[in-house]
Amino acid sequence: MQPQLVVFDLAGTTVKDNQDVHKVLQAALAKVGVHISMEEANLIMGIPKPVAIRQLLEDKNYKEITDELIDKIHSDFVRQMISFYESDESVGEKEGVSETFAVLKAKGIKVAVDTGFDRPITNAVLKRMGWVEKKLIDTSVTSDEVEQGRPAPDLIYEAMKRTGVTSAVNVAKVGDTASDMNEGTRAGCQWVVGVTTGSYSREGLMREPHTHLIDQLPDLLPIFGIS
Repeated sequence: MQPQLVVFDLAGTTVKDNQDVHKVLQAALAKVGVHISMEEANLIMGIPKPVAIRQLLEDKNYKEITDELIDKIHSDFVRQMISFYESDESVGEKEGVSETFAVLKAKGIKVAVDTGFDRPITNAVLKRMGWVEKKLIDTSVTSDEVEQGRPAPDLIYEAMKRTGVTSAVNVAKVGDTASDMNEGTRAGCQWVVGVTTGSYSREGLMREPHTHLIDQLPDLLPIFGIS
């Protein structure tokens, strides 16, 4: 059986990420005197960034957490991430991504991307990747376009709505973080596939709800019976 829709995460799953998001988040928080480790940043990867920022501030027992402070930190994070995705030479897709998208599309399977980023950052990523222009994806859904971001299933449900897929049994979710795995599971996706070469190791993803683990995106095709 093949899915009608596959929903892919961005950074760490389809887009190269050398902990770049972690580093920018560290820098944005450091400007207000909050210092986090890579491990602490990793724990909140995949969830909406304003939510992640609030959680990190609370974990550090920051004295005065206000909406204004979170907006300030998030705005700085967004500016830095857009600049990174627009101009950094290291930005690119992971191995076999466009080819995998093309095979899925040729089989009549819808392709979507969803993300913990908001729309401005996502647009910068998509422009750099060129997937929209090449007609390799059908839609993209960002955390600021739904009521709740990951690990809630709203992003997947919105992708289904935009692509005309009515049942999550016909949907596959592919990502590299705990929030991706929980999002797919909570949505009721028949396939919840972890990519072990992103933010989480194979061991880390093994502890999360999933149906399959893969190292690279082309490994996805045999799962769907596509050679």
